[in-house]
Amino acid sequence: MDRAVDAANLAAAGADLSLWGLFMQADIIVKFVMLLLLAASVWVWAIVFEKFMALRRVNRAADRFEDRFWSGGSLDELFEQEGAKPTNPIAAVFGAAMAEWRRSLRIAGADVARSGVRERVDRAMTVTIQREMERLERWMIFLASVGSTAPFIGLFGTVWGIMHSFSAIAAMHNTNLSVVAPGIAEALFATAIGLVAAIPAVLAYNKISTDLARFASRLEGFGAEFGAILSRQSEERA
Repeated sequence: MDRAVDAANLAAAGADLSLWGLFMQADIIVKFVMLLLLAASVWVWAIVFEKFMALRRVNRAADRFEDRFWSGGSLDELFEQEGAKPTNPIAAVFGAAMAEWRRSLRIAGADVARSGVRERVDRAMTVTIQREMERLERWMIFLASVGSTAPFIGLFGTVWGIMHSFSAIAAMHNTNLSVVAPGIAEALFATAIGLVAAIPAVLAYNKISTDLARFASRLEGFGAEFGAILSRQSEERA
């Protein structure tokens, strides 16, 4: 028994406490939890990068489009250039409204003021805004899920690792710190990885959600102003 204890002490004393060493010495379940959390962390950063780039791109496109829209040029010409085949959300909203307005003019003719043009145009813009925002909000639920569940997944790995370590300690009948410390470190490493995945996910989710809400308000504001313009033009035609 003394020889077994001495061997256990020597093995524990020589344990590798580096990050790679902790991973390699961990139980298979804890390894799976760590790999799962690392994969989630990589995916989170990929989504964050894509969302920031997408929001930057659509805001720049919206600035350029609104400059052209408020420049006083022909709406029909703008529709043919950007609204017919939109490449950004605000152009899609404009294109949907113009397409519906043109169809209403062809159908209603002289009775355009009483034909509910404004309601149909508003409906077309609302549906388009929802569709464009759904496209921009894709994968946001994943960020929220990682932010809320990653610490608990890491905690599960920690609890499992500690249980495994205590079982090994009980088998060796030795509570020396050099025996206990490596197993506890391996277990806590899973919680650390869970926090590494969760904290950026929560911060990014809050930031991106705020930016998305701001952009949605921008689209809705543009839709309200454009709807009023088309309504006035309908009344003038009547």
